[in-house]
Amino acid sequence: MNDTRDMPGPTGEDALTEQHLAELVDRFYERVRADAELGPVFNAAIDDWPEHKRMLTAFWSSVALGTKRYRGNPMAAHRPHPIRVEHFDRWLSLWRQTAREVLPADQVERVCAYAEKIGYSLRYGLGLMERKGALPLGLPTV
Repeated sequence: MNDTRDMPGPTGEDALTEQHLAELVDRFYERVRADAELGPVFNAAIDDWPEHKRMLTAFWSSVALGTKRYRGNPMAAHRPHPIRVEHFDRWLSLWRQTAREVLPADQVERVCAYAEKIGYSLRYGLGLMERKGALPLGLPTV
């Protein structure tokens, strides 16, 4: 995949803003909290939702706007939780749905491409990549 951070974004009324990202994060995580599959994982992990949303807005601002506001380690933050590979598909589906509702149309695919790359990196880092011919522990089949 190409690094989408090098892609210039639109300017003017189609520009992606911090407010767009804050609304996206807020609406998305309200859906996550209520989701039958993702809610139990996220709700058990997050004690302070307003603060978590502020941190995630800073994360997405760093990713999509290049603000460098986020200081953290997403991989370490996700490691201790019972995340399964199927959670990523649901997470991305909700993200895409919410992005379509909140963002300028010209920005949806760009922000969703970031989410796909982030999801891929997390799956890889958490050892959840699907390997053809591998058992759940990553052992090759005979």
